[in-house]
Amino acid sequence: MKIYKLLLLSAVLLVACKANIGRGKVTIHTIGDSTMANKPNPDKNPERGWVQVLAPYFNENVQIKNYAVNGRSTKSFRERGHWQPVLDALQPGDYVFIQFGHNDGKDTDPERYTNPQTSYRYNLIRYIEEARSKGAVPILFSSIARRKFNKEGVLLDAHGNYTLVARLVASEMKVPFFDMQYLTENLEMSYGVEGSKKLHLHFAKGENEFFPDGIDDNTHLSVLGANEIAKIFVSELKRQKHPLQKYLNE
Repeated sequence: MKIYKLLLLSAVLLVACKANIGRGKVTIHTIGDSTMANKPNPDKNPERGWVQVLAPYFNENVQIKNYAVNGRSTKSFRERGHWQPVLDALQPGDYVFIQFGHNDGKDTDPERYTNPQTSYRYNLIRYIEEARSKGAVPILFSSIARRKFNKEGVLLDAHGNYTLVARLVASEMKVPFFDMQYLTENLEMSYGVEGSKKLHLHFAKGENEFFPDGIDDNTHLSVLGANEIAKIFVSELKRQKHPLQKYLNE
C-alpha cells in the first residue's frame, strides 16, 4: 500500500510539472493568518501582510492569490469555509503556501485553539493531502516571530511546539519547509530592541491618522516589516534552489 501511494504521488507531481511547463505560468495560493493577509485601505493603512507585498518580487509569469484571513488557525480557516474555495480553485501545477500557528496557540479560544502534537499536526497533513489530490504542490511555513524581548534584550520564543511540529510534518510528508520563525527571529535581533519596532506597528497617539489613539503591536507588520520578510522568503527560495526561484525578478 505504501509503494502504491508513493507511485501515485509521483504520477501526480509529474502531471503537475508538465502542466507548469506547458502553460509557462504559475499560480501561488496562500493560506494563513493576519501576518500574511491583504490589509484594506493600503493608501492610509500602514499595516501589511508579507504576502500582500510579495508579487513584485516575481515576474509576470506568477500570479499570487492570497486567501489568508486575519485571526485564523488551521482549525478555523477550514471550519469557517475559507479552505473550500481554495481547494476548488486549485489546478495541477499550482502551489499552496501554508502558514499557521499564531492563532492555533490561543488556548482560551475553542474556535481556534489546536493542540500542536495532535490536531494542529493532523490539520496540516490534511491540507497537504488535499492540495496534492488536486495536483497542486504544497509548501509549509512556520509562523513569523513576534517582537517579544525581555528586559535583558533577549528575544523570546512565542510559538512553543508549533514550529517544531510544522517542521516534522514537512519532513514526514516530504514537502519543502521554510522556517520563517528562525529567519525572522534573526531579523528582529538584527534590528535590535528599539529598531525592531519599525518592523511592526508602533505609533504614538496622533502620530498616524489610521491609528489616531496610537498603537503598540508587536505581531503585525509595517510596510518595512512585510517587505523585509518577503526578501527573507526570496533569499530562502534561492538557498533551497526551489523551482520557483526561476520566476523571481532579478
